[in-house]
Amino acid sequence: MYEEQISAYFDDPARQRELVDAVCRLVSIRSVAEAPLPGKPFGEGPAMVLEEALALCGEMGFATGNCDGYVGTADLNGLPTQLHILGHLDVVGEGKGWDSDPYAPIEKDGLLIGRGVADDKGPMVAALFAMKAVRDLDIPLRYNVRAILGTDEESGSSDIAYYFARNPYAPYTFSPDADFPVINIEKGHYHPDFGMRWAHSNALPRVTAMTGGFRTNVVPPEAQAALAGLTVGDVEPLLAAVSAETGAAFTVEEREGGVTVLAMGRNAHASTPDEGCNAITALLALLSRLPLADCGSTGAVGALHALFPHGDNAGRALGIAQSDGLSGALTLNFAILSLDETGFTGKFDVRYPICADENNCKKVCEASFAKHGIAVTGDGEMAPGPHHTSADSPFVRTLLDCYVRYTGDTDAKPLAIGGGTYVHDIPGGVAFGCQMPGFDPKMHGANERIPVADLVTSCKIFAQAIAELCG
Repeated sequence: MYEEQISAYFDDPARQRELVDAVCRLVSIRSVAEAPLPGKPFGEGPAMVLEEALALCGEMGFATGNCDGYVGTADLNGLPTQLHILGHLDVVGEGKGWDSDPYAPIEKDGLLIGRGVADDKGPMVAALFAMKAVRDLDIPLRYNVRAILGTDEESGSSDIAYYFARNPYAPYTFSPDADFPVINIEKGHYHPDFGMRWAHSNALPRVTAMTGGFRTNVVPPEAQAALAGLTVGDVEPLLAAVSAETGAAFTVEEREGGVTVLAMGRNAHASTPDEGCNAITALLALLSRLPLADCGSTGAVGALHALFPHGDNAGRALGIAQSDGLSGALTLNFAILSLDETGFTGKFDVRYPICADENNCKKVCEASFAKHGIAVTGDGEMAPGPHHTSADSPFVRTLLDCYVRYTGDTDAKPLAIGGGTYVHDIPGGVAFGCQMPGFDPKMHGANERIPVADLVTSCKIFAQAIAELCG
């Protein structure tokens, strides 16, 4: 039921224009997390976009609420709440490489381009338009739908923890912040801090500093090292071979007493490290080939290269590679490294399958570290663990059916992913859209994009889901 009415509603070009304009309205606000301010727990940008989103919801006729600046809410009606649609308004930093202003969204060749059009402002606006469609079409409902608009998904989801510490879960929750057809399994997370110390040395040549990475959940696109006692002529002959092997680009510049080496890789989400080119591991591959003196930093470079060889995104060298038929393979991203004259600290991001546990993952990793004198220095717990909502549940089956109705994809099956979404800690929750199979939205990278046609189809799917779950 309702497919004809819902399709006709969203096939209206004027309504599609309203949809795009609403997305652009939110994308134009740079909502990257910053230092907290009074009443603005994640800084000015997230607070501004939350205020604008709630204004949009009010204009659409929804009853709105603001939970202390952490999240906003928009209710479709005053009935008991059956469904939460949970999305976020914060974004990752813009980074480099954009062909246009990331906060002045544009349409080109059927694509909407800008930071947040796919992650997650565009999908959240699609959900709001779906709620409005159900009301405008007078589809009878027995329950309420509440949209929950978060502002801290990219930096730890403390906003949602704050909200649900004060409010109950709904019987059903989906987050339009991932892939269609429906994601019912999310791998567990393991991201310890680790490091080692050594005595200062004046031996030459040596690495005096190295830095790389800026966020745990991003494959590091850049890394830099300072070396003492070497010249450009010592390093340049190695660059072509290492670049060919790693896919990274290198530049070397003279500095007082030595050189600086910059590695340029390619960022990607930590849950899909094979899609990126890790600049940290590429630079370690280069440094390990240089004729460095026997000292602490040289030992550290050798140990890190051995434990994290470039391209080993499965944790084979650490001894933790594993997979299962339900949730897939473990993935690893060496995310952050800071090395100086007397030590280093690092952090990796592992997304582990259901079959992994402390014995075959955490303890094995720590033993591999110990062989090289490296110790876990921070929180080394495997948390949060995997999230699994049964593919046979009525909720998952209903969402999958709604997707099939508007796409014709009769081969669609629930998915398992490495990325953690807002529903990771919500009982029975799933991720549902808006990325269509086979499309690359350039998530967390330059020129983030989403097809306008996919946003429109998502609106239809979400409206149908509301009608099925709350009607």
